[in-house]
Amino acid sequence: MNKTILIADDSPTEMTLFVKALERRGYQTISAVNGEEAVEIARSEQPSLVVCDVIMPKKNGFQVARQLKNADDTRDIKILLISSKNQDSDRFWGLKQGADEYLAKPFDDQTLVNTIERLL
Repeated sequence: MNKTILIADDSPTEMTLFVKALERRGYQTISAVNGEEAVEIARSEQPSLVVCDVIMPKKNGFQVARQLKNADDTRDIKILLISSKNQDSDRFWGLKQGADEYLAKPFDDQTLVNTIERLL
């Protein structure tokens, strides 16, 4: 199984936390700092999963999810949206855009890993 995960987040602090949590558990990670870069990397690298922040420059996480799920070459990539937006309507909208799961911040490393393992 492909254990490569693309992490798309414009916060260097969040990025570091996610990378460390996933690499400790044997996942390979690649990074994107905005939505446009996330789409480009997902297309070229074909990760098994994208962990994508909702609020990012250039394209937000909702746009990234929609674009990846609507393209033939990326529609099978799992998408986990993460956000400080924690309303039921945010979760509903994220899933409607194509995300496979939606996690509201804050969450701990184990919740992140459990969610990813469930999706993969």
